[in-house]
Amino acid sequence: TTGFTMNAEAMAETMQGNTIQWMTQKAQNLQAVIVGSIIIQENGQFFNRLIWMTPSGKYQFYDKRHLFTLANEHLSYSPGNRKLIITYKGWKICPLVCYDLRFPAWSRNLEDYDLLIYIANWPTSRAAHWNALLRARAIENQCYLAAVNRIGVDQKNNHYTGDSSIIDYNGSILYKAAQIENAFTTKLSYEALLAFRKKLNFLPDRDNFSIT
Repeated sequence: TTGFTMNAEAMAETMQGNTIQWMTQKAQNLQAVIVGSIIIQENGQFFNRLIWMTPSGKYQFYDKRHLFTLANEHLSYSPGNRKLIITYKGWKICPLVCYDLRFPAWSRNLEDYDLLIYIANWPTSRAAHWNALLRARAIENQCYLAAVNRIGVDQKNNHYTGDSSIIDYNGSILYKAAQIENAFTTKLSYEALLAFRKKLNFLPDRDNFSIT
């Protein structure tokens, strides 16, 4: 991560900018999807935009919905207004950004995704929240969850422990990395997920409401 800033105008790019070009090349070189968020300026507004870049160069994006008002993020950025569900290699995937984690209604699984992704700059002072909420989101949505968080110290002396994690539908931690930069791969079983949902089939009992 390159951290976060409320000086959006100084760091913003367009969707034709250097970072998009870098992600395109990196995804092609690795033959893998690359996911991350950058500041995008569009129609006079600034967005914390998550990019899902495929090896073919095609991409989709999600604009962070929940802005961190305690740090005045809402004064510099505009919120997104739609969720993104991506279909990739037979999986349905819902990517979200950082503070979105605190709002379970936004990540509510309408039986339309299998994997929930969070990318974040989440500080050590609230690490207990990060770890508890990740497991809660995986359990309540009966999905796999992959979450990536930074480590180190930023320019405002905020400390970060990382705690990047992969969690299964039962809340079991399949992988967790604290205080280290690391690249890790694992295999997720779609068949095991379906079997678990069939055995404990509570998603259809959810309350019916919509968010606008």
